[in-house]
Amino acid sequence: METHKPKSLHELKANRKPLRNANIVAKENLSKLDKLALWITTHVGTMGFFFVIFVWTSIWLGWNSLAPASARFDPFPAFVLWLFISNMIQIFLMPLIMIGQNLQSAHAEARAEADFDVNTKAEQEIETILMHLENQNKVIMQILEKLENK
Repeated sequence: METHKPKSLHELKANRKPLRNANIVAKENLSKLDKLALWITTHVGTMGFFFVIFVWTSIWLGWNSLAPASARFDPFPAFVLWLFISNMIQIFLMPLIMIGQNLQSAHAEARAEADFDVNTKAEQEIETILMHLENQNKVIMQILEKLENK
């Protein structure tokens, strides 16, 4: 078995990279448009947004089906304006959602890298502690042997 000289606490501290908070780094690197895309992505994927769209669609279709004929602005069976607006919402939301997902993915990758750095650092420190313990054990065994031989 190969023995290594354990690193000292000073050596461990000298080799230590400063920890970074991936959440703060990710937020600092976002442009205003990126923040807007994330805000939209976060809010579109909620039940609140679903209920707003559901209520808006129900009112639209109900009004244009049940209101007096003179008050209807998009009467049955056409609903052309409703279909147009619905498609425009979908067309605009799809790329925004994809942008938001890409930004969230980049943030998750930064967090994973930070976790890896912390885990690597912890592994090195644990290995050094174990080597110190092994050396202490050897020294204690040598002292015991000397005491027994006297």
